[in-house]
Amino acid sequence: MLLDTASMYFRAFYGVPDSITSPQGEPVNAVRGLLDFIARMVGEYHPTHLACCWDNDWRPAWRVALLPTYKAHRVESPRPGDVPDVEEVPDPLQAQVPVILEVLDALGIAVVGADGYEADDVIGTLATGAGMPVDVVTGDRDLFQLVDDASGVRVLYIARGVSKHERLTDEVVVAKYAVLPSQYADFATLRGDTSDGLPGVAGVGEKTAASLLLKHGDLRGIIDAAADDSSDLAPGPRRKIRDAADYLAVAPQVVAVARDIDLGSPDLRLPATPAHPEALEALAERWGLGSSVERVVAALSSS
Repeated sequence: MLLDTASMYFRAFYGVPDSITSPQGEPVNAVRGLLDFIARMVGEYHPTHLACCWDNDWRPAWRVALLPTYKAHRVESPRPGDVPDVEEVPDPLQAQVPVILEVLDALGIAVVGADGYEADDVIGTLATGAGMPVDVVTGDRDLFQLVDDASGVRVLYIARGVSKHERLTDEVVVAKYAVLPSQYADFATLRGDTSDGLPGVAGVGEKTAASLLLKHGDLRGIIDAAADDSSDLAPGPRRKIRDAADYLAVAPQVVAVARDIDLGSPDLRLPATPAHPEALEALAERWGLGSSVERVVAALSSS
C-alpha cells in the first residue's frame, strides 16, 4: 500500500474540524485525520508493506523548466534567485507536518521521498518495481496512469472521502474516461488540468481527447496524424493540435509519473507493533492523539 501522504493530510486538514486540538490548544486535526485514514485503510486491506510517499520537492525545477505554468498558482510568493518555491499551505497545517513525521517514525512506518521529485514519482517507482499487488491511496487523478490489472496495481481514490473511496481498475478507468490507464497521461495532457497548471490543448475537452486517443492510440499518433495532410483527422482537431505544438512537445514529460528513481532499498514491511513505543506514547500524550494512535496500533497488529 502506497500512500500519497500530502494528498491525505490535506484532506484530513480540511475534512476534520479545527476544533480538534492538543491539550495546549494547538491544531492537530491533520495529524489525527491522517492517522485515522491510515488505520481505516490498513484495517480494511491488511497490506504486508506500507510506504508514506513524500513530496521532497512538490514543484520540481525540471518540470517547471519544461512548463513554467506547472503548479505556478500554488506558489506562496515568487522569490528571486535559486530559492525553492514555497507552496501555499495554511499555517495551522504547516505546523502539523513535523508532528506527522515524528508519529510515523515512532510507529515505524516508512516515509519515502526523493530529492527533486514529487510523491507521485516515488509512488510510480515503487509501484512499478514492487513485484507484488499494489494499492495506491490518493485523491490525485494523475496517478490513474499507474493502474494496471496485469501488474496488480490499482488506485484507491479518496477524492470523495476515505470512507467512500473508489477502487480503480482498468475497467473502471475505461468506464469513467473512455481511455485505458496506459493512455491516461496523454489524455490528461490533451485535456489539461487547472489544479496542476496544465493548460491542455485549447478547445480539446475530455470527449474529444478520448475520441482522438481511441482512433490514434496515443499522443504521438495524434501529432503524426495532425502533421500528415493525407490523414483523416478532421480540420478542427488538426488545427488545434498543430497550434499546441510547443505545449505538446514538453507537457508529456511533465505529466508522466517517473518510474525509475533511485530510492535505495527502504524497508517497507508493515510493523506489527510500534518501532518506538515510548516515543509514541509521549507524542500521543503531548499532542492529544490517544484514540487515533490506538486505532493505528490496533490496525497494525491485525494486519
